[in-house]
Amino acid sequence: MATTPKILSTLPNVFTSLHEAKIKSKLTFAQLGEAIGRNEWYTTAIFYGQARPDKSDVEKLSAALGLQQGFLEEAFGEDFFPLRGLGEFPPQDPVLYRLYEVIVVYGYPLKHMINEKFGDGIMSAIDFEGDVEKVKGSQGEDRVKITLNGKFLPYRRW
Repeated sequence: MATTPKILSTLPNVFTSLHEAKIKSKLTFAQLGEAIGRNEWYTTAIFYGQARPDKSDVEKLSAALGLQQGFLEEAFGEDFFPLRGLGEFPPQDPVLYRLYEVIVVYGYPLKHMINEKFGDGIMSAIDFEGDVEKVKGSQGEDRVKITLNGKFLPYRRW
C-alpha cells in the first residue's frame, strides 16, 4: 500500500493532497509529467514544493488528478515560491544519504574533472535538467542511472 512521504508533514497541505491524489490515480510521475508536458523529475519536484508550476501545469494537474483547479490555483498563486532545500542535513533517509555519500566520496574528483574540462566554474542548478533511468548492469542486475545536466557557469574575473 502506497503512503505519503514523511517530509510532507513539514509542508503546506497542498503537497499531501497532490500525493494522495497521485496514489488514488495510480499514475506514475513519468505519466503525470507526460500529461502536463514536463520532465518526470521536474514534475516530481512540483509535488514537494521545489518547483513552481505555471498556470498550464496547474490546469493539467487538476485534470489528471481530479483535484479542484481553484484549490491548486490558490496554493500555487503569486505568493507561492519554491522551497528548494528540504529535510535534515546530512539526510537520514537511506536513498538520500547514499546520494549525499556519492558527493562526499567522489565530489572532489568530480569537481576536478569539471574544472579540467570546462575551466574554473560550476554546474548550474538553476539552468538544469535531470533524468533517472532503470538500466541493467553487466551481471543482469538492476541499476540506477542518474543524469545531471546543468549549464556551465564560469567564474567571472573582476
